Amino acid sequence: MSLTEIAHAKINLYLHVTGKRPDGYHLLDSLVVFAGAGDRLTYVPSGSSLTLEITGPFGRKLAGEATDDNLVMRAARLLAEGTDAPLTGKIVLEKNLPVASGIGGGSADAAATLRLLDRAWDLQTPMARMLEIAERLGADVPVCLVQQPTRMRGIGEQLDPAPELPACGMVLVNCGEAVSTPAIFKARNAAFSSEALLPMGWPTVPAMTDDLALMTNDLEPPARTLCPTISRVLDAIADLPGCRLSRMSGSGATCFGLFDSAADAEQAADQLRQQGDAWWIWGGEVLRRTV
Repeated sequence: MSLTEIAHAKINLYLHVTGKRPDGYHLLDSLVVFAGAGDRLTYVPSGSSLTLEITGPFGRKLAGEATDDNLVMRAARLLAEGTDAPLTGKIVLEKNLPVASGIGGGSADAAATLRLLDRAWDLQTPMARMLEIAERLGADVPVCLVQQPTRMRGIGEQLDPAPELPACGMVLVNCGEAVSTPAIFKARNAAFSSEALLPMGWPTVPAMTDDLALMTNDLEPPARTLCPTISRVLDAIADLPGCRLSRMSGSGATCFGLFDSAADAEQAADQLRQQGDAWWIWGGEVLRRTV
């Protein structure tokens, strides 16, 4: 019987660069949420050696990456280490999210692979072990493994519960121009930021966005310099009726807008599509828990 997992888009509502370790890794403070949009991973059992097939709207951009070096396959091998799990079957990755776009991407897919194969192979791996594997795969993989609203700090390994969030909607827009995360960090010349002061929760969307407006994505200014289209995308989102806050996610180039409801976000996304830009646009719910 085949099994499925969704790798939901990861959104950084704010992202402060708070320091840098001697080994070169930057220290971050970020509030992460997940959107209804996501990639779909399906495991199909078979007696043959484990393989990966990549499909979906953005699958072609990953052509040639369905190899043992892919994060999905690396996650599978690490999960199987020290167990009797046979590395057999087929994983189908339906790539619905833009590639290298600051919303999780390969990290979310790797995390979904861990959840999927742990179920498929009935390993019942302790969460501490799952998080250890996730950390070995990349800085964003642990938070994508948890896939719940989370306060993320350190280099991504320090995870704490997020403040209580109100129900709200989100528009995601990607202009289709890839940006390099190392280049963004290299171009950043601002001072380090302090960690944010967060409440226990927000009763309303305006209360949340008023607080978030006092915070920043410290990678947004260098990203705007390296990819000027990001500024145009942010302006377009901010001009949509009902938009409470527009900001870039992660190291870009995907940007988001927050709205009072999923219905408002869907309507705003439809309006933005009518403007005719060849952008990837999604509107819907911010997940307060994954399904």
